[in-house]
Order: sequence, then C-alpha cells, then structure tokens
Amino acid sequence: MKLSAIKKLSVCALAALFVPFASFAIPANVASSLLQKAEDATAFYGTDFTASYEVVLEKPGEGRSKTNATIYRRDNESKWTILITAPLKDKGKGYLQTDSNIWFYDPADRRFTFSSSKDKFQGTNANTSDFAPQHYVRDYDIDAIEEVKLGSFECVLFTLKAKAKNVDYPQIKLWVTKNDGLTRKKEDYSLSGQKLRTTAIPSYQKVDGNGKSYQIPVSMVIQDNLKGKKINGKMDYEKTVISISNATLVKQDDAVYTKPYLELMSGK
Repeated sequence: MKLSAIKKLSVCALAALFVPFASFAIPANVASSLLQKAEDATAFYGTDFTASYEVVLEKPGEGRSKTNATIYRRDNESKWTILITAPLKDKGKGYLQTDSNIWFYDPADRRFTFSSSKDKFQGTNANTSDFAPQHYVRDYDIDAIEEVKLGSFECVLFTLKAKAKNVDYPQIKLWVTKNDGLTRKKEDYSLSGQKLRTTAIPSYQKVDGNGKSYQIPVSMVIQDNLKGKKINGKMDYEKTVISISNATLVKQDDAVYTKPYLELMSGK
C-alpha cells in the first residue's frame, strides 16, 4: 500500500471514530455473548496463521517510517514469531513468544533479550500484544454496556475493567458490531481514566482455512493520545497504520516457533 493511500486511510478511519452516537439498551446476556464473539474473532485456534504486515509510523511534522514483517501464529499453543524483512537496517530482527516468554532477537550481536507484551513494536504505537489474540472475557469484567452507532456501524459499546493483573491496560472501551461480532474501535485507558490510545479497524477481509472462514483486519489505525504536536493550530497525534496482506491459514513447521529459526532466517 502506498504511503499516500495509507495517509488517506488513516485520516478517514480516525474521522469515523469521533462521529457522535446515540445510545440504546441491550440485555446483559446478549452483550456478554457478543463480547465472547469479539474475543474469538481475534484468535486462530486449530490452525496456524501467517501474513505479511506493513507497519507505518507517522509522526506529526517529522514524516513517516515503514517496517515490513512476516508474522506466524499458533494460537492454540500461545506461540508466535515475527520476522522483520524491511527496512534493510532492521532486516533479520525478530520476536518470539514461546513458553509464556517473549524474546527479541538482534542479529547484529546474535543475542536474544527478554521483551514484554507491553513493549512497543519497533518504536511504533503498536504493542507486541496487538499481534496476538485478545482476551476480553478472560482478563476483564464488563463495567457498562450501551447499544450505540459508530458512523454507519450498529455497535455495542463495552466499558471493561481489568480483573487480571498482567494486562496492558487496566481499562478499555470496545466498540463491537452487533451483526458480526467484530471490533471496530478500541480505546485504552490508564487506571486514573486517562485515554492512552485509540485503535480503529475500519474493514476486514475473509480468509478461509481449516474448514471455516475467518475475518481478518485489512488495516488497523492506532493513535497515541499522549504523543503529538500542534500543526497549524490543530493537535495532531502520532499514528501507526498496520496493513495486513497475503494471509494464509496453513500449519507451519514446528521449527518456525523456535530461536534457531530466527537465527537461521536472519542470515537470509
């Protein structure tokens, strides 16, 4: 995707985030079922997931930088591998989650260093956890629910508060479309209620595999609500646009989810 198209996408997607909405009532049991559906849509249990990711960071007044990577996931074993393929200075770097640990590999010194799901991916506004399954039901309690409109989408707005200790954000708000259970918008908050990030997922693509169809984001726009500057009198925040392509649902060799694999691929 060209950078001009990405900029247009990010502007349109984020503009849709702030459209005023009307709220309605929804039964709690229906809302709970929808939240579970939204969580299930972020995972690929029973099959491996592989895709190409283009991650573009836009800093107001400073331009853009782009990172390309191939991501492999085996969600039923909580394993994933990220292999960076561009730019040239970062090619061969990678991330690995296995045995509940996350490791970062730098081929320059051929060393693995411990990382965290809360760490930023290559200096962007994305966390490494954004590339893995989300656990809304397991890690959060529903604090409030509303039936709302988000632009043209009929959604349920969930306000969630963490019940687990190791979550990235203690409070989140989640907009889920009623007809398909897909997340369209997410806001991440601190414990004090300060908004930290806003994520928009304007569209999805269908990928078939393992005897079923999966809905995978075409792109995600992540806005950092703490980093920005005024441009021509208007506040402009840092944004990261993640575009996903070449998605497949085919089992990979077990070796893909190991340290030796990252070491091997870093030399190619």
